[in-house]
Amino acid sequence: MVLELTDYEIIQLCLKGNREAFEQLVGRYKKLIYTIVYRMIHNREEVNDIAQEVFIKIYRSLDKYNPEYKFSTWAVRIATNLCLDILRKKKIETVSVDELTYPPGQEEDPEAVYLKTERTKQIDEAIQSLPDKYKVLVVLFHHQGFSYDEICKTLNEPLSIVKNRLHRARQMLREKLAEVRKEDVL
Repeated sequence: MVLELTDYEIIQLCLKGNREAFEQLVGRYKKLIYTIVYRMIHNREEVNDIAQEVFIKIYRSLDKYNPEYKFSTWAVRIATNLCLDILRKKKIETVSVDELTYPPGQEEDPEAVYLKTERTKQIDEAIQSLPDKYKVLVVLFHHQGFSYDEICKTLNEPLSIVKNRLHRARQMLREKLAEVRKEDVL
């Protein structure tokens, strides 16, 4: 029976110079980091490069990891901070969400699939148009399923700010989507 090492044990091996151990961390958290990066940057061509940069930052900062916190929270914090820096530099608006459409089920007719795809696109464009400090909360809470506590630790913000900003982000999304509905009716 092979015992699986904890994140902290792997980190200790990495700090002792075992580079292969870091591959285990990458394997465990690759999907999470790629998802965070894609949801924030929304550019499929840049995801690999940015995710690699995140893992390089993680590797170089392993000695600063505090085992009191989950490694995933710490890693997501590094990823979100890097993405926010990139967004500030680029001021990305919106991009196509064609990759997010799902193949129709057998019971769905083409019109239903089209309407669902359009609605997904409208929601995604509304999220992408949010200021970064709101967008990151929507991504972490609604797309990644982070708890308020995990978001607070990841962003190093108090609970009151996280809840207020998430509430404001939802209001902004409602307003943007209501505008889109009005335009569709006209």
